[in-house]
Amino acid sequence: MRIIPFKIPKSPDEAFKVQVDDMPHLYNHLHHHPEIQVTLIQKSEGTLIAGDYIGRFVPGDVFVLGSHQPHVFRNDEKYLTRKYRALTISVFFDEYTLGKEFWQLPEMKTLRFFTRNSSGGFKVTGTKQEIITALLRQLLQCEGLSRIICFMQLLQCFANRKELMPLARQARHTLSGGIKNYDSHRMNKVLEFTFRESHRSIRISEVAQLANLSTEAFCKYFKTRTMMTYIAFLNEIRINNACKMLMERDSSVEEIAYEAGFSNLSNFNRQFRKITGTSPLQFRKKVLAE
Repeated sequence: MRIIPFKIPKSPDEAFKVQVDDMPHLYNHLHHHPEIQVTLIQKSEGTLIAGDYIGRFVPGDVFVLGSHQPHVFRNDEKYLTRKYRALTISVFFDEYTLGKEFWQLPEMKTLRFFTRNSSGGFKVTGTKQEIITALLRQLLQCEGLSRIICFMQLLQCFANRKELMPLARQARHTLSGGIKNYDSHRMNKVLEFTFRESHRSIRISEVAQLANLSTEAFCKYFKTRTMMTYIAFLNEIRINNACKMLMERDSSVEEIAYEAGFSNLSNFNRQFRKITGTSPLQFRKKVLAE
């Protein structure tokens, strides 16, 4: 995975950055930045990798990404045809936004706790998702003091953890500092290869050769930088793809299992339950009922 230090372009006239991305597909390299990021997906779907979290994103989703949390919103392949467009609204802020003294106020205690304990990121759900969606859209229209007030209302949503579903299982501050510039090309090649070839059998030695490492060195390299084994990462990508197929196709579970890259149905069912907490049939039934 290519993890790029990313500088959010904020003008001197802005207390915080509000950004609209309207493009054929979203930025598709794993990257990190010191600011906390709150993103509304308006038009786009694909796979979010955030720390050791891998999952689908669809229109209407709202995510919070922590400071220095490696992440990428990777669009589905159809977005590369230029027949589709991705549209998101994001706001970026940190404990220097509105001045360091502002964050030291007693009234900001709960928000200081949030900013310092959000490194794993969150998916926003329920009523809070609806409120944040409305506030992000409103921020685009506000100016002057109204913009500050709207931003404060957004911050207030994070005063407690209600309706914030944790993403990554671990904080990832150490990861961003642990990957050097010379790793960027190597990790990006591994990521691109895995997404492209996950539908077929992949040998560890094949990926190790791609990374120009011995098999043993690659396994250690990948585990050190991602806190998961390459096989675990590959299985999560495959199950994520299988979830998409279960939602969109009438194919049998067995057909989807093989198309996703699993060589036998029992392993597919075992990995599916391990990663999603349910069986493929139960997952499909739940999706159809919604």
